[in-house]
Amino acid sequence: MRKLNRPTGHRMSMLRTMVSQLVKHERIETTVAKAKEVRCLADNMVQLGKEGTLCAARRAAAFVRGDDVIHKLFTEMAYRYKDRAGGYTRLLRTRIRVGDAAPMAYIEFVDRENELRQAKPATPQAPQRAPLDPWTRSRLTKQMAPPKEDNSQVDI
Repeated sequence: MRKLNRPTGHRMSMLRTMVSQLVKHERIETTVAKAKEVRCLADNMVQLGKEGTLCAARRAAAFVRGDDVIHKLFTEMAYRYKDRAGGYTRLLRTRIRVGDAAPMAYIEFVDRENELRQAKPATPQAPQRAPLDPWTRSRLTKQMAPPKEDNSQVDI
């Protein structure tokens, strides 16, 4: 975990607030380093929401702030990402901040309305081919050499 040039209490408080605001608004703008940390924590919170157990609810409530955020995690987000195995957030670099030249980025949830960039469609699976019988497979795997050229007659 990055230290982000802050003491532990301040850093954890800032990250908890940022994850809560990300869940609430579904898109926030921050520096790239902070966004990379928030991405990991937000994905973990969505995983807890997908579990849906009492233990998961208590663990999420110990981290995020606000009952409305917990409710959104365990209802709307859990339903939206029920078929997705991971990668719930997207990081988009936007600009260089004027005051200190820090690189800024948007972090947002994928598969939502008004997203900045559409999610890529799933790659189609290649069709299954029937297994070949041993005779055909051995003939296909043999390396056929091209015919040799006749170099015996040399023009003088």
